[in-house]
Amino acid sequence: MIYLKTPAELAIIQQNGEILGKCHAEVAKAIVPGVSTLALDKIAYEYIKDNAAHPSFLNYQVGSQKYAYSLCISVNDVVVHGLPGELILKEGDIISIDGGVYKNGYHADSAYTYAIGNVAEDVVQLLQRTKESLYLGLNQAAPGKRVGDIGFAVQSYTESFGYGVVRELVGHGVGKKLHESPEVPNYGRRGEGAKLKEGMVIAIEPMINLGKRQISVDKDGWTIRTQDRKPSAHFEHTIAVGKEGPIILTTFAPIEEVIKTSTVLLNI
Repeated sequence: MIYLKTPAELAIIQQNGEILGKCHAEVAKAIVPGVSTLALDKIAYEYIKDNAAHPSFLNYQVGSQKYAYSLCISVNDVVVHGLPGELILKEGDIISIDGGVYKNGYHADSAYTYAIGNVAEDVVQLLQRTKESLYLGLNQAAPGKRVGDIGFAVQSYTESFGYGVVRELVGHGVGKKLHESPEVPNYGRRGEGAKLKEGMVIAIEPMINLGKRQISVDKDGWTIRTQDRKPSAHFEHTIAVGKEGPIILTTFAPIEEVIKTSTVLLNI
């Protein structure tokens, strides 16, 4: 069932989106060669708790498994759901940070992919174009449009460069639960799928591969990689369908302020 949010509920989600954006920025400050992904996760946990909120991902249950971390940290060929651990970042890596904030009964969810230092040009372009596809998709989020319009915008743009659009993982509704209806694929046909209505809140999150679209799951049951082991990029905003079009409830602004002054991270 799809739940429409009131202006008061949207305000709470947007406040959580501000906390999440600033959390991303604190993590971004620490993304340098030599840092472990577990160290980044600890920064996020502490920042969210210091803001009297809860990491949406921590203890999130899928089947019999509970997720044990505050962030999903996905490096290079990992598409999503990478587990923080002892992996040490190095020059030339790309790293997707995906996180959520839960406070006052509602969630916000966003992701950003960073390029560390001397990253191959074709990979930099993958990140740029994946980010561009996010905005092309969310610009379709107006009353009367359909979920397929969002997916078509993402798919048609990214596939024009020969990239693989992941099918098995999709965006989703956001609200009192981290994952609500409707599903929001990054592929589709215009005019198909759930109809968008004012007050709907959804996470749009293109997951785009440099190579083929096929994925595989590691033995840990969480980590999802590209089958051909080529890099993958991931950007995500939580948005509301407003009367005149999309209202972005999360923010990249604090992240991009950090990137502007970073000597390590590339400005995508």
